[in-house]
Amino acid sequence: MARSTHITPLEICVDTFAGALAAQEGGADRVELCSALSEGGLTPSVGLMRQAATLSIPVYAMIRPRSGLFHFSDADEAIMLADIRAAKEAGLDGVVLGAQQRDHRLDVPRLARLLTATEGMGSTLHRVIDVVPDPLEALDAAIQLGFDRVLTSGAAPEAIDGADMLRDMVARAAGRISVMAGCGLTHENVAALVRETGVTETHAACADKIVDERIFSDFSPAGGRVTTSKHMVQMMKGALEQ
Repeated sequence: MARSTHITPLEICVDTFAGALAAQEGGADRVELCSALSEGGLTPSVGLMRQAATLSIPVYAMIRPRSGLFHFSDADEAIMLADIRAAKEAGLDGVVLGAQQRDHRLDVPRLARLLTATEGMGSTLHRVIDVVPDPLEALDAAIQLGFDRVLTSGAAPEAIDGADMLRDMVARAAGRISVMAGCGLTHENVAALVRETGVTETHAACADKIVDERIFSDFSPAGGRVTTSKHMVQMMKGALEQ
C-alpha cells in the first residue's frame, strides 16, 4: 500500500507579531493570535490583528475578553461581538471562542449568537470543551452549532494523558468536525499521538525563553518572557512529516 502523503496540520499559538512571523517561517499551517498567553490567551489588540493579517498563512483571533472561567455575562458577550467584528474588519480568517453556563455545560445560546457574527470566517471551539461535564456531549453541540473544529487535550492536563478521550472524540466526530489536539505537544510526542488517536490537526506554542532580556519583576511574567521559536516549529513540522 502506498504511504499517505497527508501531513497533519500544525497551528501555533502566539501573542506577538514576532511570534506569528516565527510560526510562519517555521512552517506552521495556521496561527492562533492571542494576547497574554501567560493567562491562557486573551483577545489580541486591533493593531496586532491588522498586522497579523499581512501573513501569508491563515490567522485566527482568540476571542476571550478576560482571564478566568468561561462563564460570560451579557456585557462580556457584547465585547466579544465587537472583537469578532474587529477581527473580520482586520481581514483575519477566523476566530477561536467558547463559553459555558454556570452548570459548566456549553452555553449554547450564547455561542450561537457569537457564531452568527462570524459569518464568512472559520471558527474553533477552544478548550472550554476540556472543562465541561461531558466532552462528547459538548462535541455534539459544537457540531450542531457549526464550529469547524474543537481544540482539546482530551479533558486531561496534557493531550498525551487524554489520548483515550481524543480517540473517542475523533470517532464521535466521524468527519463532521475537526478534532485538534493541543497542550503539552512537542516534536518528541506529537507524531505518536496523531497515530494513536487519529486527530486531524495539532496545536502547540513552540515557545522558548528569551535569554538575553533582563527580568523586571514588576513587568515580566514569573520565570521570564517566552516567544515562539522558529526552530521548534520546524522540529514539530518535521515530526509530523515523518
